[in-house]
Amino acid sequence: MSDPDSPGAPRHLGRQSALPASPEAALLDYVPNPRAGALYCVRFAAPEFTSLCPVTGQPDFAHLVIDYAPGDTIVESKSLKLFLASFRNHCGFHEDVTVGIGQRLADEMQPRWLRIGGYWYPRGGIPIDVFWQTGPAPEGLWVPDQGVASYRGRG
Repeated sequence: MSDPDSPGAPRHLGRQSALPASPEAALLDYVPNPRAGALYCVRFAAPEFTSLCPVTGQPDFAHLVIDYAPGDTIVESKSLKLFLASFRNHCGFHEDVTVGIGQRLADEMQPRWLRIGGYWYPRGGIPIDVFWQTGPAPEGLWVPDQGVASYRGRG
Protein backbone atom coordinates (compact mmCIF):
# COMPACT_ATOMS: atom_id res chain seq x y z
CA MET A 1 0.00 0.00 0.00
CA SER A 2 1.30 3.46 -0.84
CA ASP A 3 2.16 6.15 1.70
CA PRO A 4 -1.12 8.00 2.52
CA ASP A 5 0.78 11.29 2.74
CA SER A 6 2.45 11.00 -0.69
CA PRO A 7 1.28 13.32 -3.48
CA GLY A 8 -1.75 11.90 -5.27
CA ALA A 9 -2.61 9.50 -2.44
CA PRO A 10 -6.28 9.39 -1.39
CA ARG A 11 -7.01 12.03 1.25
CA HIS A 12 -10.10 10.32 2.68
CA LEU A 13 -9.72 6.55 2.39
CA GLY A 14 -8.79 5.02 5.75
CA ARG A 15 -9.03 8.37 7.54
CA GLN A 16 -11.70 10.35 9.33
CA SER A 17 -13.00 13.08 7.05
CA ALA A 18 -15.32 15.93 7.92
CA LEU A 19 -18.26 16.74 5.69
CA PRO A 20 -17.12 19.50 3.30
CA ALA A 21 -18.78 22.88 3.86
CA SER A 22 -19.70 23.15 0.17
CA PRO A 23 -19.32 21.24 -3.10
CA GLU A 24 -16.55 23.64 -4.09
CA ALA A 25 -14.63 22.79 -0.91
CA ALA A 26 -15.02 19.03 -1.44
CA LEU A 27 -11.85 17.24 -2.53
CA LEU A 28 -12.45 14.32 -4.85
CA ASP A 29 -9.81 11.60 -4.91
CA TYR A 30 -8.90 9.67 -8.03
CA VAL A 31 -6.80 6.53 -7.98
CA PRO A 32 -5.13 4.62 -10.81
CA ASN A 33 -7.53 2.38 -12.69
CA PRO A 34 -6.50 -1.20 -11.86
CA ARG A 35 -8.00 -2.32 -15.20
CA ALA A 36 -6.81 0.53 -17.41
CA GLY A 37 -7.34 -0.43 -21.02
CA ALA A 38 -10.37 -2.61 -20.28
CA LEU A 39 -13.73 -1.31 -21.43
CA TYR A 40 -16.19 -1.49 -18.52
CA CYS A 41 -18.89 0.57 -16.85
CA VAL A 42 -19.00 1.69 -13.21
CA ARG A 43 -22.27 2.77 -11.57
CA PHE A 44 -22.84 4.82 -8.44
CA ALA A 45 -26.40 5.31 -7.19
CA ALA A 46 -27.36 7.91 -4.59
CA PRO A 47 -31.07 7.28 -3.93
CA GLU A 48 -31.27 9.78 -1.05
CA PHE A 49 -29.43 12.78 -2.51
CA THR A 50 -30.42 16.20 -1.14
CA SER A 51 -29.74 19.83 -1.93
CA LEU A 52 -31.61 23.05 -1.23
CA CYS A 53 -33.97 25.08 -3.41
CA PRO A 54 -32.18 28.36 -4.27
CA VAL A 55 -35.44 30.33 -3.93
CA THR A 56 -37.14 28.89 -0.84
CA GLY A 57 -34.24 27.17 0.93
CA GLN A 58 -36.42 24.06 1.25
CA PRO A 59 -34.81 20.64 0.74
CA ASP A 60 -34.96 19.00 -2.67
CA PHE A 61 -34.57 15.23 -2.98
CA ALA A 62 -33.28 13.17 -5.88
CA HIS A 63 -32.17 9.72 -6.89
CA LEU A 64 -28.87 10.19 -8.74
CA VAL A 65 -27.34 7.54 -10.98
CA ILE A 66 -23.79 8.08 -12.25
CA ASP A 67 -22.38 5.71 -14.89
CA TYR A 68 -18.89 5.99 -16.32
CA ALA A 69 -16.34 4.12 -18.38
CA PRO A 70 -12.98 4.73 -16.65
CA GLY A 71 -9.91 5.96 -18.40
CA ASP A 72 -6.63 6.00 -16.47
CA THR A 73 -8.27 6.76 -13.10
CA ILE A 74 -11.34 5.87 -11.07
CA VAL A 75 -13.06 8.04 -8.47
CA GLU A 76 -12.56 6.89 -4.89
CA SER A 77 -16.02 6.16 -3.48
CA LYS A 78 -15.61 7.73 -0.01
CA SER A 79 -14.55 11.04 -1.54
CA LEU A 80 -17.53 10.85 -3.92
CA LYS A 81 -19.86 10.18 -0.97
CA LEU A 82 -18.50 13.25 0.85
CA PHE A 83 -18.78 15.38 -2.31
CA LEU A 84 -22.41 14.36 -2.83
CA ALA A 85 -23.24 14.91 0.86
CA SER A 86 -21.78 18.44 0.66
CA PHE A 87 -24.83 19.43 -1.41
CA ARG A 88 -27.08 19.10 1.68
CA ASN A 89 -26.52 22.78 2.48
CA HIS A 90 -26.01 23.94 -1.13
CA CYS A 91 -28.65 25.95 -2.96
CA GLY A 92 -29.01 25.11 -6.64
CA PHE A 93 -31.58 24.42 -9.31
CA HIS A 94 -31.96 20.75 -10.23
CA GLU A 95 -30.39 21.29 -13.65
CA ASP A 96 -27.34 23.10 -12.27
CA VAL A 97 -26.74 20.55 -9.52
CA THR A 98 -27.07 17.48 -11.76
CA VAL A 99 -25.03 18.79 -14.68
CA GLY A 100 -22.45 20.36 -12.34
CA ILE A 101 -21.77 17.02 -10.64
CA GLY A 102 -21.34 15.30 -14.01
CA GLN A 103 -19.10 18.03 -15.41
CA ARG A 104 -16.85 18.13 -12.35
CA LEU A 105 -16.33 14.36 -12.42
CA ALA A 106 -15.72 14.39 -16.18
CA ASP A 107 -13.33 17.36 -16.03
CA GLU A 108 -11.25 15.99 -13.16
CA MET A 109 -11.31 12.24 -13.81
CA GLN A 110 -11.21 12.30 -17.62
CA PRO A 111 -13.20 9.08 -18.09
CA ARG A 112 -13.74 7.57 -21.53
CA TRP A 113 -17.43 8.37 -21.03
CA LEU A 114 -19.74 9.53 -18.23
CA ARG A 115 -23.47 10.08 -17.80
CA ILE A 116 -25.58 11.22 -14.89
CA GLY A 117 -29.31 10.93 -14.38
CA GLY A 118 -30.93 13.11 -11.74
CA TYR A 119 -34.42 11.89 -10.90
CA TRP A 120 -35.81 14.68 -8.72
CA TYR A 121 -38.89 14.20 -6.58
CA PRO A 122 -41.80 16.60 -7.16
CA ARG A 123 -41.76 20.16 -5.86
CA GLY A 124 -44.81 22.22 -6.64
CA GLY A 125 -46.37 19.14 -8.20
CA ILE A 126 -43.75 18.75 -10.96
CA PRO A 127 -41.01 16.12 -10.93
CA ILE A 128 -37.89 17.15 -12.84
CA ASP A 129 -35.52 14.61 -14.37
CA VAL A 130 -32.15 15.89 -15.61
CA PHE A 131 -29.77 13.92 -17.83
CA TRP A 132 -26.24 14.78 -18.99
CA GLN A 133 -23.44 12.84 -20.63
CA THR A 134 -20.06 13.54 -22.14
CA GLY A 135 -21.07 12.11 -25.55
CA PRO A 136 -22.01 8.77 -27.04
CA ALA A 137 -21.00 5.68 -25.08
CA PRO A 138 -17.95 3.91 -26.51
CA GLU A 139 -18.80 1.17 -28.97
CA GLY A 140 -19.04 -2.19 -27.24
CA LEU A 141 -19.61 -0.75 -23.74
CA TRP A 142 -22.42 -2.49 -21.87
CA VAL A 143 -24.49 0.28 -20.33
CA PRO A 144 -27.56 -1.01 -18.49
CA ASP A 145 -30.71 1.05 -18.15
CA GLN A 146 -30.50 3.32 -15.11
CA GLY A 147 -33.48 1.49 -13.63
CA VAL A 148 -35.25 4.50 -12.17
CA ALA A 149 -38.85 4.77 -13.29
CA SER A 150 -40.34 8.12 -14.16
CA TYR A 151 -42.37 9.53 -11.31
CA ARG A 152 -45.92 8.14 -11.39
CA GLY A 153 -47.44 9.63 -8.24
CA ARG A 154 -50.30 7.77 -6.58
CA GLY A 155 -51.09 5.44 -9.50
